[in-house]
Amino acid sequence: MSFKKDLHLLLRPYYWVNILLSLSYVTAKKLPFFCTLVFPAAECELDSRESEILFFLMIVVMLRTRKAGSVTMINYLSASFIYAKVANVILWFYADIRLGIGYSVVFVLCSLILPEPTYSGPESITYFRTVAGLEEELESDKRVTWIIAFYTAWNPACVNFAPVFAQISHEYHLDNLKFGKIDIGRYPDAASKYRIHDGATSQQLPTVILFTEGKESLRRPTFDNSNKLVRFFFTEDNIKLAFDLNNLYQQCKANPLKKKLEAKKGTGHHKTD
Repeated sequence: MSFKKDLHLLLRPYYWVNILLSLSYVTAKKLPFFCTLVFPAAECELDSRESEILFFLMIVVMLRTRKAGSVTMINYLSASFIYAKVANVILWFYADIRLGIGYSVVFVLCSLILPEPTYSGPESITYFRTVAGLEEELESDKRVTWIIAFYTAWNPACVNFAPVFAQISHEYHLDNLKFGKIDIGRYPDAASKYRIHDGATSQQLPTVILFTEGKESLRRPTFDNSNKLVRFFFTEDNIKLAFDLNNLYQQCKANPLKKKLEAKKGTGHHKTD
């Protein structure tokens, strides 16, 4: 199902245009028709310098996508596009400065006209703007269980996780099981409060914390006994398993807020009598 979904997403202009841009130099070099048209005075083979640049690109993409926790084809593509296009800028300039300028112009125009598609499906998420607002919500009714995602807008792993968290929130949301998000890039005091490193090299982005009765009871990623961060891949299945969402949902559903409110009203009426 995930593979079919990825194939459907690839039909969107953003993906196929960026794939063409990412493969433009190699395609122009390897296909005889394009090669003689674009490089009339050059051989239609990659020289040693061009091969080195492409090999370095492959290493960077593999390392960055692994760090970002990219686990689907779309995730890999999204994480690799920027590095592939930068490598192509270098290659086109290496071949001819005029070609480099032309490619750079196309690169910038496509970035402005075709931004990366964002998740547009249903979600049940509360967005918090301050730590005070989050803490106030956690304390306002301790019968409500909260699952909060701490993220930054610029981190690839957070971007990849956004649609997963949105879908989970829509599937599992109840009156007493709620989902929230707070951007610790914009509100760094939240990062300090919950001990989340939000720097460019951080391995804690995103961080998801389960709050039970207003207190933290579980988080991912977490640290082991030697204070070493335990790597966690933020897939839908991993989140459901780590936070035992199916059982948590059933427990919350079996104890809705409405019943407790009615019980309190009933008790109050008995005392009045």
